[in-house]
Amino acid sequence: MTINRLKPTVIDRERLAALRQSEDVAFRDRTPKSAAAHERARAHMPNGVPMTWMAGLWRTPPIYIDSGAGPYFTDIDGNRYLDFNLCDLSMTVGYGNAVVAEASDRQARRGATFLAPTEDASVVSEHLAARMRLAFWQYTLSASDSNTEVIRIARFITRRPKIVIFGGHYHGHIEETLVRDDHGRTVAETAGLSPGSAAHTIILPFNDLDALARVLAVGDVALVLTEPAMTNCNVILPDPGFHEGMRALTRRHGTLLCIDEAHTFQFAYGGLSREWALEPDFIVLGKGLGSGIAFSMYGMSEAVALSVSANLDGDAGPRGIALGGTTYGSALALAVARAMLEDIMTPVAHARLNELGRRLADGLEAAFQHRALPWTAFRCGPRSGYCLAPVLPRTGDEGYQSLDIELIDARRVYMANRGIWDAVASAGPQASIAHTEADVDRYLTTSGEFLDAIL
Repeated sequence: MTINRLKPTVIDRERLAALRQSEDVAFRDRTPKSAAAHERARAHMPNGVPMTWMAGLWRTPPIYIDSGAGPYFTDIDGNRYLDFNLCDLSMTVGYGNAVVAEASDRQARRGATFLAPTEDASVVSEHLAARMRLAFWQYTLSASDSNTEVIRIARFITRRPKIVIFGGHYHGHIEETLVRDDHGRTVAETAGLSPGSAAHTIILPFNDLDALARVLAVGDVALVLTEPAMTNCNVILPDPGFHEGMRALTRRHGTLLCIDEAHTFQFAYGGLSREWALEPDFIVLGKGLGSGIAFSMYGMSEAVALSVSANLDGDAGPRGIALGGTTYGSALALAVARAMLEDIMTPVAHARLNELGRRLADGLEAAFQHRALPWTAFRCGPRSGYCLAPVLPRTGDEGYQSLDIELIDARRVYMANRGIWDAVASAGPQASIAHTEADVDRYLTTSGEFLDAIL
């Protein structure tokens, strides 16, 4: 991912740099135990963290966490943070949710996994079929795994090699999608990928049906993989008619369509696919549905499911489609998924999330207008954020242009020093089930104080 360093003239860069410097000092002063824990960890973990993103997503030293409750977590120095990052949407329920804790504890005591199905698998699949309007489901550990399997199925069914994704995408840490556009050429975005990993991936501008039509007409694309709204360069909404046009084009040219709702499932009841009446061949859900437990799932149409069923890859007989993993579809994951769908992610809960999201977006826009800033707020369900332009972007490139990494970094550390944990650079703050209106108002007040400090 590349974030362009847009530098709006309304920001006093000298004040911004000075604020960032002083806030960095304050951050280190309030986290000495985390600093000591980090130094100890560096002896046995690269960058002193168990997973590289824990160091790579922030421009401040890692903090080590003691516990969490509701919308808050507390570090080992005793600092308490009101969380608007939600572990990049994997903790939408908040910390220590009683329903998730009870379901996971109960199933762990009965057996976490068996490499065999439990009845919860059928119940969850029935719920998903009703909610998401795709009849058949499979389970993995992450959306990266689910997207990998979807690509394999699409290539098998179509006997075609290529996939299409859109600029500004993120579909997991898989070789086909860890790519970027380099003046019309698809190249690897990160180190360590196999040679030629980008050879079969085409990157197009979001909302550009003409470009999609030209590419699909060649007849070698197995799958179009997209989010319903782009969420890795803040939020890019589809133009009216874009999804309908994409569905018509993929059907005309024999290409399968996958809607990746790893993020956006939380933006509406049944995700944006249901909200917008989309008709994909696949839907991918991830991040444990916001439960904090690692699992993912993907749905497929009946026609796709028939092909998957007929081409089982087992120990005996002919080899089929390469799908599955030892801990996929575990009893623990399915027990938590059932609790999420039946008891937590209800229509009432989604309506409340969206109301909090509107309050957040309206408050940010009011703050910009009050300070005569030519900006607007992203908004999609419970998510919002700073758009440093008067008009919302339509493509990934425009989305990156609406971000300012220096501003984001300074805001993150400023907010953290005042007890608020802000979103990762490519996203924006999001409300959770555990948040209240007062929590949103606290974020808005502190955000406004930050703006006053840099203007």
